[in-house]
Amino acid sequence: MSAARAEARPWWLGLVAALGAGLVWLLGHTWRIERVHAREREAELARSGCVLAVWHGRLLPLVYTHRGHGIVMLISRHRDGELITRVIERLGFRTARGSSTRGGEEGAREMLGHALEGRQVGVTPDGPRGPAREFKTGAVFLASRSGRPFVPVASAASHAWVFRSWDGFRVPWPFARVVVAYGDPISVPAELDTEATETWRRRLGGALDALTLEVVQRAGERS
Repeated sequence: MSAARAEARPWWLGLVAALGAGLVWLLGHTWRIERVHAREREAELARSGCVLAVWHGRLLPLVYTHRGHGIVMLISRHRDGELITRVIERLGFRTARGSSTRGGEEGAREMLGHALEGRQVGVTPDGPRGPAREFKTGAVFLASRSGRPFVPVASAASHAWVFRSWDGFRVPWPFARVVVAYGDPISVPAELDTEATETWRRRLGGALDALTLEVVQRAGERS
């Protein structure tokens, strides 16, 4: 193993990932979770595959509620990506590596392959570095090229720690009320030019915003 590779994957990374996955599992077991439009859709969507999208800052509750489902998540190649990859793989996710800035084309191709095979794939359309809640075109590309429906997913909590990060990453308090919701599946046309891609980007982003507002209100979310 080269020195650069050893530096990228230090010996303690596996231990920290195991601790991180354990903390997510332990914290999640304390939450009072309400599912909206979720249970009735999960089995149907799992059979045919879909493109799930959630804002980056609201991802954590979904890592807990969707553990063990084999969902493929696109994880950036930034320095923190390796740790995130190991944590969520321990919780039963699959991963593809890439982003809009590093390895993006390779990551998109890998995600498309998984979607075409009928797997659920998940993206954070404002990741990996924002701006927060600015919907990028990756999810449009995946839904259009794969023929799988786009499904917005949102989470909110009655009380949460909010990090001073670009995405305002939220970690629900122990015993918080957590609401998780699926929006209506949206079919995206197969052939999109630049103008149509922009139209669908706004439409899908609007659907995700509307669902997020719904769960925020339902959860009685407070900062």
